[in-house]
Amino acid sequence: MYQAYITTIKNLRPHPNADRLDLGECFGNTVCVGHGDFVEGDLVVYFPTDGQLSEEFCAQHNLVRRKDDAGNNIGGYLDPAKRNVKAISLRGEKSDGLVMPLKSLEYTGVDIHSLEVGFCFTAVNGKEICCKYIPRRPNCAAAGGANRTRKKKVPTAPLFAEHADTEQLAYNLSAFRPGDEIEITLKMHGTSQRTGYLPVLQGYRRTIWDRLFRREGEPIYDYGYVSGTRRTVLEDFDGGYYGSNEFRETHSKQFEGKLWKGETVYYEVVGFTTSGTPIMGDGSNEKLGKDFVKQYGKTTTFSYGCTPQATPALIKAPEMTQVLPATPQSDCYVYRMTMTNPDGQVVEYTPDFMRYRCEQMGIKTVPVFTHMIIDYAPNIPEGTDKIGEMVKAIAEAYYDGPDPVGKTHVREGVVVRIVNRPKFTAFKHKNFAFKLIEGIVKDTAEAPDMEEAQEEEKENA
Repeated sequence: MYQAYITTIKNLRPHPNADRLDLGECFGNTVCVGHGDFVEGDLVVYFPTDGQLSEEFCAQHNLVRRKDDAGNNIGGYLDPAKRNVKAISLRGEKSDGLVMPLKSLEYTGVDIHSLEVGFCFTAVNGKEICCKYIPRRPNCAAAGGANRTRKKKVPTAPLFAEHADTEQLAYNLSAFRPGDEIEITLKMHGTSQRTGYLPVLQGYRRTIWDRLFRREGEPIYDYGYVSGTRRTVLEDFDGGYYGSNEFRETHSKQFEGKLWKGETVYYEVVGFTTSGTPIMGDGSNEKLGKDFVKQYGKTTTFSYGCTPQATPALIKAPEMTQVLPATPQSDCYVYRMTMTNPDGQVVEYTPDFMRYRCEQMGIKTVPVFTHMIIDYAPNIPEGTDKIGEMVKAIAEAYYDGPDPVGKTHVREGVVVRIVNRPKFTAFKHKNFAFKLIEGIVKDTAEAPDMEEAQEEEKENA
């Protein structure tokens, strides 16, 4: 869920290459601000990347580009149609988000002196301020429409739970406590999928009265396999975002005959569809500098070792027993498993047990960077952000660099999971280079990516 935050701006300093700009930090992210606009410790409104500002907010503060009769820009730098906040580089320095003064909210009628650090919002006093940015193109208004399943009066699989949203690490540092067991894994840039062996609708038991009054009758459930995207249940693998969900079916069937009753597995599908289209959009690397292009090439394709056209396994000479593995068009990596009893009570598998089950099934899991217990520190009060800052620093030792799977593109970031929570508790942390590429992809994409198309569906349902 995208939100704006009330926070303080820290570490203010002059921009080394621009006299009219200063650099500061919000939630550890470097931001560019106007020279002299803020002083150290000011309360500010911070808009993270990947958000969209409301038309009214932008109009109140002249934030979008507009020109006078002579063609000179007399507005801000935001695109008038998109109004999106994205990671940018200004004169060689990172700017990760947008900072506005607290008084920018005065027009809503709110008493700005009542706003405190930690307040997060999308609207103030009933006035929309921001929302998640989802590209919407005129030629694909129904981009996610084919993914919709036929609505029923009763659910197809009532115990088939959606995966919990993974919030940003930087805004949840107070969630960590001394003694917490944490695991840091690779965050993979693909599309979410889930498969369960759960009670599934088999049909209806109809009495003579049901037939007489044309009622569906009592639903009949029995254990069966059910698959879905992050937000939808797939009754079949026709249609979908790219016209076919065939690539999803391949991975769904891997679990058939292997899951225990009540198990649900959550996984990321990466690479390409069966038609060779990248699951996630390509992005240009040109704006990230010569060194980045030298390391990763001119274009980022989130392939994770997959290829647009799958290659079959090759057997070497008859006297040799080694078999070269096939290169898949897409691959899947499990990051979560649960057990749900008939009453709907969910038990989280620990990461170790999840990997044990996946090893039994011959399924890959997301790469692990580190696993540790946060040592108790008597000088750090429990529940303070200082512990979270330590966790964030550990995460940032792993969140940047080449993807460890395919090694051809930059990694998206990491996920930090608190293992010792009864419910799934994890936070994502993306690196700046990925955020730049993500912003470029969204600016040039023909449509929202699969995940965001489904989010749009849910909003409009």
